[in-house]
Amino acid sequence: MNRRLFLLLGPMAAFLGGCTMAPEHIRPEAPVPAAWPSGPAYKDTLAMPGAPAAAELEWREFFTDKRLRKVIKSALNNNRDLRLAALNAERARALYGIQRAELLPTANAVGTASKQRLPAGVMSFGEPLTIEGYDVSLSLTSWEIDFFGRIRSLKDRALQEYLATEQARRGAQIVLVAEVASTYQALAADRESLELARSTLDTQQAAYDLIRRRYEVGVAPELVLRQAQTRVDAARVDVALYDRVVAQDENALNLLVGAPTPSELLPADLGSVSPPREISPGVSSDVLLRRPDILQAESQLKAANANIGAARATFFPRISLTAVTGTASDDLSGLFKSGSEAWRYAAPIVTPIFDARTWPALKASKVDRKIAVAQYEKAIQRAFREVADALAVRGTVEGQLSAQQSLVDAVSDTYRLSNERYIKGIDSFLTVLDAQRSLYAAQQGLIAIRLTRLANQVRLYAVLGGGADPTVPYQGRSWREARIEGGGGPSSLDRGSAPTN
Repeated sequence: MNRRLFLLLGPMAAFLGGCTMAPEHIRPEAPVPAAWPSGPAYKDTLAMPGAPAAAELEWREFFTDKRLRKVIKSALNNNRDLRLAALNAERARALYGIQRAELLPTANAVGTASKQRLPAGVMSFGEPLTIEGYDVSLSLTSWEIDFFGRIRSLKDRALQEYLATEQARRGAQIVLVAEVASTYQALAADRESLELARSTLDTQQAAYDLIRRRYEVGVAPELVLRQAQTRVDAARVDVALYDRVVAQDENALNLLVGAPTPSELLPADLGSVSPPREISPGVSSDVLLRRPDILQAESQLKAANANIGAARATFFPRISLTAVTGTASDDLSGLFKSGSEAWRYAAPIVTPIFDARTWPALKASKVDRKIAVAQYEKAIQRAFREVADALAVRGTVEGQLSAQQSLVDAVSDTYRLSNERYIKGIDSFLTVLDAQRSLYAAQQGLIAIRLTRLANQVRLYAVLGGGADPTVPYQGRSWREARIEGGGGPSSLDRGSAPTN
């Protein structure tokens, strides 16, 4: 029995290395320029001597604020969206294992004991007959010998689908890290705006109290009193607004983290948040190949190629093997005696003659591949646009910040001088109100631009592929150098010839 089993399983290794009818994977040409955009908005954005690339810098190294690092770590441990992405990847890996197992035969050990009594007169027997039988066998049931690569193609498709879900998990981690950092920074900015609104309210309330006393003694007119009251009420509105916004920011952060964030880890203002490290985008857009969403799209394209191979294989015969080998005897004591061997082999060949579904299925698989190519190219275009936008912000935000700071200083002096002139009776209080309104708006604008600068550093890090788990090091080839992998010529079916094993 062992010898026959060896002869049965021996060819398996050769069959597993058989051909596949899937087309060779050809990486599509990237529909974006090889270099990043240039112009006034991108001045000095690429000249970052000594700065590391985003994909080479772990998030623990990129974010320098210790409290923020603790918040991100907690989010990676507790966030439900990331947990679902990880479970989806684990499920896809299990499904790949199931599909891969289709290449291997299913062996079962079967033992049977039976006893049957036939009454007299049945089948012309003159007396009752008792039939007794025992057998032990090892069986292989309908093992398809994958001559034309149908099962191998399905296995390859399952593998690429698993790899795509794994890249989706890495992409979900990038999004989570960036969202936690951005929400943390937004909370810091809104808390600073809240303090500014409260400070403005205190200032306006003090001015209102002064004018009210002057009004009571007949020095200030009622119009001035009402003008001062409008600024107090406006400041009260802003305080209530930012109280609400800060609470909503904390709720959003808690949702991302998956648990309440300790108050000692929350920022007081933007000045208390350490800025992230500077990173370099490189000089070539080929770095986009490291982004998980693009790797995911390419895996989906490879899966579509494998699906074409499975659809092509349905045009060719399918050979399956059923085999049973063991011992049989009408007496339990003679089950393993010499001469009790029993075996049976069957290898049915099913050749398709007519099936109206095969050609539409092949056409659908080819259309699916075209869809996957379009999705891959769109992913690259979207990634290029995201990086270009972030670089445009980086190239302009410093000038905007400098100009806004100068505006705050100038308006602050204007407010101080107009207030002094009002006290001396030279100007009306309306001039003071206008100056104070302009100062408050300029200070809020300064906070917004400072937030934009910090948030853009995080966004640039994310859109360049930073924040995911470390992966296989990139080999430094551009998509133009690595465009054709493994040949890339037309398949044998496209050439009109049968595949070779």
